[in-house]
Amino acid sequence: MTEGTPFRHVPVLLAEVVRYLVDPRGDVGPAPEGTFIDCTVGGGGHAEALLAAAPGATLVGLDRDPEALAAAGDRLARFGDRAVLVHRRFGELAAAIEEVGAREVRGVLYDLGVSSPHLDQPGRGFGYRSGGPLDMRMDPAQVLTAADVVNGYAEAELASVLSRWGEERFARRIARAIVRRRAERPFDSTTDLAEVVRDAIPAAARRTGPHPARRSFQALRIEVNDELGELEATLPQAIEALRPGGRVAVISYHSLEDRVVKRTFAEAAAACRCPRDLPVCVCGAEASLRVVTRKPVRPGPEELAANPRSASAMLRVAERLGTAEAA
Repeated sequence: MTEGTPFRHVPVLLAEVVRYLVDPRGDVGPAPEGTFIDCTVGGGGHAEALLAAAPGATLVGLDRDPEALAAAGDRLARFGDRAVLVHRRFGELAAAIEEVGAREVRGVLYDLGVSSPHLDQPGRGFGYRSGGPLDMRMDPAQVLTAADVVNGYAEAELASVLSRWGEERFARRIARAIVRRRAERPFDSTTDLAEVVRDAIPAAARRTGPHPARRSFQALRIEVNDELGELEATLPQAIEALRPGGRVAVISYHSLEDRVVKRTFAEAAAACRCPRDLPVCVCGAEASLRVVTRKPVRPGPEELAANPRSASAMLRVAERLGTAEAA
């Protein structure tokens, strides 16, 4: 961990997560047992609240960042063997469940995106406001870095990354400027890249809104960590792992993540996947989920005042169907 910079992360939508996962029906009290899986355990804030609210439950916490796991280990130490931490990507959820022998999974939680400690530690290379290496790896042991992408991708590839993952309308201009500059010398710092991105965007478009480099840095981070690919891989594993009545809750922070979650939930909640022009169902598919939150749950005024970074958070929840629900 960076010296003098502890991994402290304020969990967003904490009360809502506990309410939806621990006491979903509100009139029967917390279920006495079962396993929660926190797929992005981070500093352990959500995990701590879940374990405290459900004294008979256990929790498996996953994270690809060893700094986060160390912080979570300290925070959850008081729960003893009720908390088990695993150094894995959440795309490896099924393997993690098998590894620890988790049974009766009653809730799966994802708190997606980059955390405050990542942004606030210049050495991790996620931020565009303070100087640091072009890194952006959630797991420092991973090979691919942001510098590899910026200095190695062809211009068309760079433009595609910025457009797809950052929804950056000036992607081609930015990619062209990056390639032109790196021909003189490679990029090696976040501020260096942020300056080139800013200058590539027309002055009129820079005068209002967030920092001109925000979308580009988001795109690079997603590319480096394959965040959307991991999300698409893990959600079906989470649904499959849940016991009947168990719930999956996902907190996302931008539209790309939220679209994946919304689409996956909708597909799993659909009873028939036949083409619409067929008069009768021939696929035989059955719904495996019930969507609990028709619209995403967002932070209230008090949370926004206390933690402005929570402003973009969106929580979606779905519940596993099965024999217990039909009984």
